[in-house]
Parts: sequence; structure tokens; C-alpha cells
Amino acid sequence: QVHVVESGGGLVQAGGSLRLSCAASGSIFSDNIMGWYRQAPGKQRDLVARISSGGSTNYADSVKGRFTISRDFAKNTLYLQMNNLKPEDTAVYYCKLTQGIVYNFWGQGTQVTVSS
Repeated sequence: QVHVVESGGGLVQAGGSLRLSCAASGSIFSDNIMGWYRQAPGKQRDLVARISSGGSTNYADSVKGRFTISRDFAKNTLYLQMNNLKPEDTAVYYCKLTQGIVYNFWGQGTQVTVSS
């Protein structure tokens, strides 16, 4: 079993920054993908950014140039540095670990609120 726990959300003014963290523990394969997703009220959960165990990254167009995803492989920890935050970034942010292609493990989510 794998456990994923997010932290670092909060309230910030537009233009500010936040750093999210995601700690994974348990039976983690060396080959996996970790990513951040977000879900605003009344909307679907969408990909924000993801990074493979090889270091390849993908970003949603809406966050390119503002958000940076990174991971500490030794600690099985994922990060999301969010700069120049906008009110439309307000959402619950979820961390997901995918391994063995079909096994997905989600965290409980952390709220990010950006005030205008």
C-alpha cells in the first residue's frame, strides 16, 4: 500500500507564492510518475504538472512559466513551487502517484485560495 500526504496550501494574495509538498510512503516502485492536479468548485479535476522518475515534466498551459514541479527521489517527496498566483488558481490541489501503469494513489488534497 502507498500513502500520499499533501501540505503547504493556504491563503495568498494575487501575485504571491506558495510551495506545496507531497510525501509518499509505502511500497513505492522505482519507476513511477508523480503529479499535481487541482479541482475548483463545480469543475473537473485537471492536471497541473507531473514529473516522471526519469525527470521528464509536463505542465498545463495555464501554469507554464509560473509553476515549477520538482521531486526529491531519496525522500519520495514531490514539490510544486507556485509563483505569480492568480485568483483562477484557487482550487483544492491533489497529489497523485502512479506506478505499474494502472495503480494510482491520491492524497487528501490541500486548499489553495488566491485573493484578488
